[in-house]
Amino acid sequence: MSSNIRLISRLDIKGPNLIKGIHLEGLRVLGDPNIFAKKYYNQDIDEILYIDSVASLYGRNNLSNILAKTAKDIFVPITAGGGLRSTDDVKEILRYGADKVAINTAAVKDPSLISKVSSMFGSQCMVLSIQAKKVNINTWEVYVEGGREKTGIDVMDWVKEGIKLNAGEILLTSIDMEGTKSGFDLDLVKAVSSISPVPVIASGGMGNLDNARDVILESNADAIAIANVLHYNKYSVREVRDYLLNNNINLREVS
Repeated sequence: MSSNIRLISRLDIKGPNLIKGIHLEGLRVLGDPNIFAKKYYNQDIDEILYIDSVASLYGRNNLSNILAKTAKDIFVPITAGGGLRSTDDVKEILRYGADKVAINTAAVKDPSLISKVSSMFGSQCMVLSIQAKKVNINTWEVYVEGGREKTGIDVMDWVKEGIKLNAGEILLTSIDMEGTKSGFDLDLVKAVSSISPVPVIASGGMGNLDNARDVILESNADAIAIANVLHYNKYSVREVRDYLLNNNINLREVS
């Protein structure tokens, strides 16, 4: 288990709205993402993650207005992803207030983008976003275009390549578990975190407090991304935090 685990609220965006789906499909509109982000910030979230879930389909990222508003009154690291295809796109999104960028589709199409972003903005800025779907026992395939397109690339091979190219962090989303509320893909998180020298964020599947505890205790994940249970007010950030602390899990201290 890693020390100083981070709790990250994941906000999937379509246009101006916060949305949520199952297996990255069947999206439901939940409201103004800035209101949700502010609430989580006030409840001591460690980081905010915005993913423009349809950006790569339309070839553009629409997060600039949302980021500009968020950066005014939220003072935790913000990661933004979706539809970022070049170092110019990255520069633009950082200008609006993001601290880090999560790149999936464009990195698969042109892996050199990982090292370009790392060398221009620092490796801590370059989060390799991996959408993984199970093929069979201990084998997963990388998907792109918001989880819609197969690539034929093995997740473990891609993790190794991304790290060689200087990705500073891995956002690991299980398409199988995403939105199901039935727990993280423990085997996936365990496999990736066991070979990764950079922090791994486990994303997709949290439905209860035990799920959060289990993925931390059973893998070397450095952070968990939480969406559904926060958006639907099943738990507050503080309830998640208190539960994990009561289970002797070291969390990043709230500043």
